[in-house]
Formats: sequence, structure tokens, C-alpha cells
Amino acid sequence: MQTVKEIESAADAARRAEVNNLISPRFYKTDYAYMDRLNIEPVRAEWDMMMKEYEGDNNQDHFQRDEQFVAEVARLVPQLNPELRREFLDFLVTSLTSEFSGCVLYNEIRNHVDNPDIKQLMAYLVRDESRHASFINSSLKDFDLGVNLSELKKNKAYTYFKPKYILYATYLSEKIGYARYITIFRQLEKTPDKRFHPIFRWFERWCNDEFRHGESFALIMRADPKLLQGTNLLFIRFFLLAVYATMYVRDHTRPALKHAMGLDPTQYDYAVFKITSEISKQVFPISLDIDSPAFRQGMNQLFRIAEKYYAAREKGGIYAYLQRGGYGLAGFMTFVGMYFIPVKRHNLPQQIRIAAAW
Repeated sequence: MQTVKEIESAADAARRAEVNNLISPRFYKTDYAYMDRLNIEPVRAEWDMMMKEYEGDNNQDHFQRDEQFVAEVARLVPQLNPELRREFLDFLVTSLTSEFSGCVLYNEIRNHVDNPDIKQLMAYLVRDESRHASFINSSLKDFDLGVNLSELKKNKAYTYFKPKYILYATYLSEKIGYARYITIFRQLEKTPDKRFHPIFRWFERWCNDEFRHGESFALIMRADPKLLQGTNLLFIRFFLLAVYATMYVRDHTRPALKHAMGLDPTQYDYAVFKITSEISKQVFPISLDIDSPAFRQGMNQLFRIAEKYYAAREKGGIYAYLQRGGYGLAGFMTFVGMYFIPVKRHNLPQQIRIAAAW
């Protein structure tokens, strides 16, 4: 069953970017007054060191298309088979939307706060995410599918998240982004013949941006211990599961992308989950038991339900509409069951920041 739709025009790409559903990147708003009150003094030494790294801007010359990039596009793109082309374009649009989502959120926070620490951080994050989004968009333009980012900012619906949800979700988004990109980069470093587009050669330094962004949110959360205690552990548990489940379903609905890289989607996802779980021990005192048979069965069940949901959506009509409701309920119940799988607990390290060693 084809779950990834064709993107045949720039208008199609824009519509795909504007979609809001359970597995699509969203645009967020939050309580900016709360963000303005954030106090990073308890982690000042590590914070100041990180700000110097941002100021050094070691990627300022990285996101530029060189002659080799252009030559590889001309040689490799015509060789993409229809299924891989369809899934790759969906990957580019999804990645663009995700990167630009961060850019929009961080810019809004920067514009609404006076706190010098948070304002400075957000300026650096906007700089990085803007580069990432523009670089992806340039690859979409190779297919005549470039997205008007100004229009996307105006047209895409925004979701309000409480500040602590923003902190949990953005931390995980940045860290799992690192894990995804570095796993792909390492695979294609070993098997360069499977690198079907030059954008993947940029992933190593790119993912180090993502890693540093996650470090920023780790410091903010560790500076306020109550964010990582008590009932907030329930929210952390939810976001961990939601981020992993979203990735699993999305990757398994576009398997040709991973197969072309010589990756098995399931093995790839669990490799990413393992890296993300290890990294997140710097800030979260709990982690999901990703090796639990019940966890793995639940992930497979979520994907199967998603397949049936998409098939019903394609049929249309009243009966298919009722089916979609049933599948939605089944997905919800599966997620709830997975939520109550016992988690692993550990103590937080004294030193917060860690090296991107994967």
C-alpha cells in the first residue's frame, strides 16, 4: 500500500508542509513570560562555555552547495526510482518543516523575552535552524518544489504548548535528530555507493548542531530540578513515547528510503532509540524499556493500525470514515498500553553536558 503521496508541484510541497496530523511536524506557541523568567544561574559555568561554542560558529561555512554537490545532484537524481523519489521528497518536506518549525518557535521566543541568556540562546538557535531549513529547501528547488517559507509561516496552524512541554519536546526533537542523522551518516560513510543524494554528506556536522541545541535545553531543565521530578515524570514519559512512536510509524510508512541506504527500518529505529535513550540520561531520570517485548509489539501494532487507517482514508465514504475512527481508537488504546510498560530509572550525572560520541 502506498502511504506516501506524490509531490508533483511546489503547491503540493506547500500543502504537505502545512498538514497537521499525529506524525507531522507542528508549529508551536508558548507562554513567553515563563520563558523570560528562566534562570540558568545554577548551571552558569556550563552555560557560558556553551555560549562560547555558539559564538565560535564552527558551521558558518558548512551549509553551502559546492560544485561536487551540484554535479552529484545532476548524476544521481535521474537514477531515483519512483518509490524512492516519492519517499525522499516526503523526507525533504518533513525535514524542512521540522527545521523551520524550530526556527519559527525560537524566533518568537527571542522576540518576546528580555532575559539576556534566553535571548542570546534563541538568536543562535534561529541562526542554525534557518541555515538547515534553507539548505533543505535548496534541494527541494532542484526538483522545482521549493517551499515559500514566509507563506508557510503564515498558513500553517499553530499549537499552544506549555513551556515545560516545549522544553521536553524540543530537547527530544534535537537529540533524536542528532541520533537519526549520525546513524545515517555512519551507514553511508561505510557504504558510499548507497548515498543516493549528496545532502547526506552534510549530516555529520549538521547533526552536531542538533546535539548542541539539545544540550541547551538540557541545561535549562537541569537548572530547575522540579521540571524533572514528581508528576512531571509522567509528562516526560509521555513525550519519550510519543517521539519514538511518531518516528517508528513515519519510518515504516516510507521503508524504501531506508532500504536504499542499506538499512532495515526496524533496526535503524531501535539503533536511534538506543542512542537517544543513552543521551537523555543527562537530563531525564527515567528512560523507556525499548527492549521490552511488550514495547516492540506495541510499536509494530501502532504501525499496522496506521497502515489500516491510511487504507481507509484512501477509500472514502461513510464506512471508511467509521473505520478510521475505529483505527484511531485502537491506536490510542495501544499507546496507552505502552505508556504503562515499566520504565528504567537512574540517577542524573553531576556533569550535565556530554560529548557527541556516537
